Amino acid sequence: MQPPRKRPIHQSRRIRTTAALTTAALLTAGALTGCDSPSDAQTKGAPAKKRIIATPVWDRSPDSIAAVGDSITRAFDACVVLSDCPEASWATGTDEKVRSLATRLIGEPASVAQRAWNYARTGAEAADLPAQMAQAAVRKPELVTVMVGANDACADSVTLMTPVEDFRASFTEALKELRRTAPKAHVYVSSVPDLKRLWSTGKENPLGRQIWKLGICATMLGDAEDLSTKADQRRALVQERVVAYNAVLKEVCGKDLRCRYDGGAVFEYRFDGDLLSRWDWFHPSKTGQSRLAEIAYRNITAAEPPV
Repeated sequence: MQPPRKRPIHQSRRIRTTAALTTAALLTAGALTGCDSPSDAQTKGAPAKKRIIATPVWDRSPDSIAAVGDSITRAFDACVVLSDCPEASWATGTDEKVRSLATRLIGEPASVAQRAWNYARTGAEAADLPAQMAQAAVRKPELVTVMVGANDACADSVTLMTPVEDFRASFTEALKELRRTAPKAHVYVSSVPDLKRLWSTGKENPLGRQIWKLGICATMLGDAEDLSTKADQRRALVQERVVAYNAVLKEVCGKDLRCRYDGGAVFEYRFDGDLLSRWDWFHPSKTGQSRLAEIAYRNITAAEPPV
């Protein structure tokens, strides 16, 4: 699961030479370079238009949260097998053990229940984000969390993975959908987890391998013990796609003044052992959900965005 520095504003210089010398210089320059003469406003010393540079706006202590995304944000398999457990969600949960992002920002469970909403859906892909975002926008939340992409890469075969451009279009449309109704909402975007690292650390676990055979993320986790060239190539394609998805999330989010990407923090975090559900060795356990909440809280409350 640095705002740009302001560039210096160029100001037109007043022409201090006499009118005759100015005219002569302009005629000479035009003859030598073939360029058009400066406008009358420039020759008369009128100030040039100032270039407006927008700077990121970020609320480090939002008081209401809506979450969109997939099964990770629904805390699937975190409490009981084959079931969502939204109370354990890293984003909006009320479980005291997890200490969700909402709990850390808003406070008591009663307050969280009134000011945090979970619109994520187990099995969701990027294509589902615009509809989820439209639901979230109605609440006018101060913050929306986004975690999506694992299902786009986890398919029955690599040919069925979501194309990068389709992923980009869906995420772009999701942000537009939010802005139509909640233009001032802030957006925190989590990177897609490193599925190859998950395979690398879990393939040595006999129980995990048996569970993965049930069809969990077949593109990466299928035939976990197969170390053939063909299997390596398949996993490499999935890894490349996840990296490309994260590049899209960073790029598109970077164009929105009220959006902050996690800098790849979730992708780089090693989720293994007790951080994974004992029922599928794929989704985060309650402990794993707590780690996701910790990462998000650290990045959201930081004075500067992650690099």
